[in-house]
Amino acid sequence: MGDSTQSLKKWYVIRSISGQENKIKSNIEYEVTRYNLEDYIEQVLVPTEKVVVERNGKKITRDRVYFPGYVMIQAHLTGEIPHIIKSINGVIGFLGETVGGDPVPLRESEVNRMLGKVDELAVKDETVSIPFTVGETVVVTDGPFRDFTGTIEKINEERRKLEIMVKIFERRSPLELNYTQVKKV
Repeated sequence: MGDSTQSLKKWYVIRSISGQENKIKSNIEYEVTRYNLEDYIEQVLVPTEKVVVERNGKKITRDRVYFPGYVMIQAHLTGEIPHIIKSINGVIGFLGETVGGDPVPLRESEVNRMLGKVDELAVKDETVSIPFTVGETVVVTDGPFRDFTGTIEKINEERRKLEIMVKIFERRSPLELNYTQVKKV
């Protein structure tokens, strides 16, 4: 299992000011070095996806932040560490933390999904009729966006995924979810 601090490290989601995700990532990394927290903070991640943008007739590939306003961190949040992170400019707080309580770590399945690994359970060969239609309103039942309501924009039958447009902090954001993570309203 490796050393003991390794097993104590869990993934958390930091809510950040949208558009400053990468800046916040480097600010956290700077603080890690400054306070010698390398043993406690494994990695800071801004999940991105490659998108092709056309500019002046040229196609360029660039990384787009996949979850605007969110930064992932793998850490053992002990002692002053949550406080140090929250005092960083642009950090709003941890996703799922209760007032005065501890930040809530992501479940493994959520981490795998956010890191783009395929949820093993979702890969079954059975052909299932698609229970959803584009334009339908659904509620997210699982993951960091539980209880958000959204509209189905796209259905990917092969991967059994739905692209759902939800309103997060008054902005429309697309989420990609498995069929099992939503239910009809």
